[in-house]
Amino acid sequence: MQTLSVSLGDRSYPILIGSNLLPQSNLYVPHIHSRQICIVTNNTVAPLYLEELKNKLADFYVDSVILPDGESHKNLETLNLIFTELLEKKHNRTTTLIALGGGVVGDMTGFAAACYQRGVNFIQIPTTLLSMVDSSVGGKTGVNHIMGKNMIGAFYQPQAVIADISLLKTLPAREISAGLAEVIKYGLISDYQFFVWLEQNIELLMAGDEAALSYAVLRSCENKAQVVTQDEREGGIRAILNLGHTFGHAIETAQGYGNWLHGEAVAAGMVMAADLSMRRGDISHSDFNRITNLLERSNLPTKAPQEMTPEQFIELMGVDKKVVDGRLRLVLLKSLGSAIITSDIDAGLLLETFAACR
Repeated sequence: MQTLSVSLGDRSYPILIGSNLLPQSNLYVPHIHSRQICIVTNNTVAPLYLEELKNKLADFYVDSVILPDGESHKNLETLNLIFTELLEKKHNRTTTLIALGGGVVGDMTGFAAACYQRGVNFIQIPTTLLSMVDSSVGGKTGVNHIMGKNMIGAFYQPQAVIADISLLKTLPAREISAGLAEVIKYGLISDYQFFVWLEQNIELLMAGDEAALSYAVLRSCENKAQVVTQDEREGGIRAILNLGHTFGHAIETAQGYGNWLHGEAVAAGMVMAADLSMRRGDISHSDFNRITNLLERSNLPTKAPQEMTPEQFIELMGVDKKVVDGRLRLVLLKSLGSAIITSDIDAGLLLETFAACR
């Protein structure tokens, strides 16, 4: 097992990464500060792991909420199911919520924890590759609105993240690919040597090799923790973690939440960001080809939906959280392993990117 720390003063917390961690209750019980627990999961994960986790918490008063699975349910209506359970079972402000699931469960549980009685503790036990390497770390929580993804939420840090690589054995291949989009992102924005390692080991990751997955999760979390420690609330450098996301969120919103997985939309969005970076003269055509090749080898899309118009992209991107004073900011590549955040975007080049990447 490897342990990392997200260093945020009194909000610091550990990330534990290894195999067969779920059965080891001694890893997460120290982060539970009362007798009350509410496990939040979904109807895909619950049959696999809920009873096992409950059995490990037999000394506590444990309630659970089973949410419908999928991005299409990441909304205020579903969030209210968590609040209803907490109120009906009379959970007080010392309760601990445990998110047992992927990114949707983690984001919603964290947001519920931030809101319930103005803030209660929560623990992340991610069950997908994407949530292990991205959404469970850093304290971004929230739900979607029909007009924009993750537009309602809060920055709220967990007490701990328990990333049990063994849980990925039950993950469908499509979900592994979706998680790899976020893994590849870290190589592109700040870790060229990791990008090279991914080029050399992508087939092992696709095959579910536990050692390779453990290393990829560790390296990804190291990269994210380093950025979050510098900029917890995304006032500056943390925005580089959104490479491809402004384009990708537009795709998710236009296509209907859940029709494209988040990682799939981010992959297409990263290609668009790389294409624009190439047109600006910041990366070479060879660099662009390396990016698209790695994404293709990960079974990820490298083209946006053909039916999406430039006007539709621009309208939806205008709702993005990185828009400041009406000006769109994009995360682009200065080189492989180095990202920039810029509002200096040539409209003509952007239109060329829309044309080339659909």
